[in-house]
Amino acid sequence: MTSNRFEQVDELQDDALNLSLAQTREGQTGRVRVPLSAAEGKLPGGVDSGDIPARDAFRGAIKLANDLKLAIVVIDPDNIWQKEWGELYRD
Repeated sequence: MTSNRFEQVDELQDDALNLSLAQTREGQTGRVRVPLSAAEGKLPGGVDSGDIPARDAFRGAIKLANDLKLAIVVIDPDNIWQKEWGELYRD
């Protein structure tokens, strides 16, 4: 079975769906952002989910990226990526 692969980056990318993960006092959070430049012609504006539980952010990012036909990049400075989500790699 082939695992999904996601590129890890250090900063927001203008041409992709950005999934940011973080460890906070409240627990592991995620944030889904689609810059206006990546959403052009697909959404009337960009997307910013705000902070939500990490697992929910991951699931939402997958659905939205599939709907919009966008690549997902992951910003994960606190190393909370879950192996069951797929392979996280750096280019």
